[in-house]
Amino acid sequence: MGKNVLLVDDSSTMRKIIGRSLRQAGIEFDNIFEAGDGLEALAVLEKEKVDIVLSDINMPNMDGISFLREKANRSNIKNIPVLMISTETGDDIIGEAKSLGAVGSIKKPFTPDKVNEILGPLL
Repeated sequence: MGKNVLLVDDSSTMRKIIGRSLRQAGIEFDNIFEAGDGLEALAVLEKEKVDIVLSDINMPNMDGISFLREKANRSNIKNIPVLMISTETGDDIIGEAKSLGAVGSIKKPFTPDKVNEILGPLL
């Protein structure tokens, strides 16, 4: 059985770019789910089997940090790894994300090679 990924970003264009970068990096997923913010992401995680989440930080309704906090409080989804993909690269915000369970981060803009380098070992 293959793997499933959830792409969380308020920009549908960015979600498509990330999906294309995954394919260009040679990383195949059976299903690529999408969510426009943390609230939508939580809803997807509650109903779909997801192996890894790639999430932006800055989003309306529920940002990536709030998403990580809420996800950590839900026993059925708290262990799903989350990789942050963001223009935010400060040690403070990335450090906070990691303290809340994020397994790493990729800075936008990124290349398929960078996606493979960071994401490959997590799968």
